[in-house]
Amino acid sequence: MAARRGMLTLDRLRELIADGTIDTVLVAITDMQGRLQGKRVYAEYFLEEVVGHATEACNYLLAVDVDMNTVDGYAMSSWESGYGDFVLRPDLDTLRLIPWQEGTALVLADLELVKGGEVPPSPRQILRKQLDRLAERGLTAFVGTELEFIVFDETYEAAWDKAYRDLKPANQYNVDYSMLGTARLEPLLRRIRNEMAGAGLYPESAKGECNLGQQEIAFRYTDALASCDNHGIYKNGAKEIAAQEGKALTFMAKYNEREGNSCHIHISLRSTDGEAVLAGDGPGGFSPLMEHFMAGQLAGLRELAYFLAPNINSYKRFSPGSFAPTTVAWGTDNRSCALRVVGHGQSLRVENRVPGGDVNPYLAVAALIAAGLHGIDNKLALEPELSGNAYEAGESGAKPTVPSTLREAATLFGESKLAREAFGDDVVEHYQNAARVELKAFDAAVTDWERIRGFERL
Repeated sequence: MAARRGMLTLDRLRELIADGTIDTVLVAITDMQGRLQGKRVYAEYFLEEVVGHATEACNYLLAVDVDMNTVDGYAMSSWESGYGDFVLRPDLDTLRLIPWQEGTALVLADLELVKGGEVPPSPRQILRKQLDRLAERGLTAFVGTELEFIVFDETYEAAWDKAYRDLKPANQYNVDYSMLGTARLEPLLRRIRNEMAGAGLYPESAKGECNLGQQEIAFRYTDALASCDNHGIYKNGAKEIAAQEGKALTFMAKYNEREGNSCHIHISLRSTDGEAVLAGDGPGGFSPLMEHFMAGQLAGLRELAYFLAPNINSYKRFSPGSFAPTTVAWGTDNRSCALRVVGHGQSLRVENRVPGGDVNPYLAVAALIAAGLHGIDNKLALEPELSGNAYEAGESGAKPTVPSTLREAATLFGESKLAREAFGDDVVEHYQNAARVELKAFDAAVTDWERIRGFERL
């Protein structure tokens, strides 16, 4: 398959640096929160030093909260260990142009210890481990992520100054599928689509969504690692483009009491020689592998939910009738279920509807694969599909429900034998600590809701 437009070989990068087209190379990793972090490297230095010898960064990048505060409880990084460095080893397969930044290319890096060896809590490494487990079974995963976001007619700086209150959404009414409503935002949406295409992504479409100012841009599926790489680059780039256009956009899972921002993840499996393996002669056109794969995802969904919904705010999405799932069930083209089966034959796949726009894609996809492999290895039987309203099945107790708080999800994750066997104790304990940090910060915060209810009337 020919390389996508915007992807670079090292030789092509050398040419673009030599003729002055490129002067900066971004060397980035994805942190626990799913953000790109790294360095802007002078292009000639990148060629002369970083390509052959890598570069380094403080190991606190995988041991801070969302505000970049150092926090206690991480084995890999602390004041006691001196907050040393780890190595950022460029993955040259990810080298690409960044059209929205002048003279700029980007490469994603894998983390290594300075003394040699892997960094197990690195999100990209966590996913690689699960992909290796698939490969041992002759399988490979293909993934597409569908991110929603809300656009506001303020800059990020103005939104900050207003404490994110009373922001003006870019649409004043529900523009779900509206051609007229999305036309108001087409200059921004067009830039994002076209410039992501220039960075090696494959845009499919843009459409309006239900919340005011809410949009979705979909990209074509590809292999799991590349899809997660693309997800992070798109999310970062969309914010940068919005800022250049004098607007702000948010991917947070639940900005207000209306519809939240989802990130539905579509996943399918193929054999390592490219054959689709989920379709078969069984009920629904499923193969036995498909049944086991889905049964594993259902069995592991509650205990791995923390990797699908990693923040306090993530759980505000899960409300009956909101198009965000509350019930652990599967159904064919049923948007009320946590797992929605779509496609047929070669396109048969599972859509997991639990993640929101705040998800770390590497962790989420790693969780889906780990749960699916649990089903495959143990030949778990698939329960009957749910027909009708899954919200009612969850509320009645007929079906288990998605965890309703970060505290519940983190407890289930820490107690999960599946998680510890798939990811390792060090990874589970690292991310358990991340949840503790988030919960401690939230428990100490005094919210606007409390002030409004209690200032005068209590």
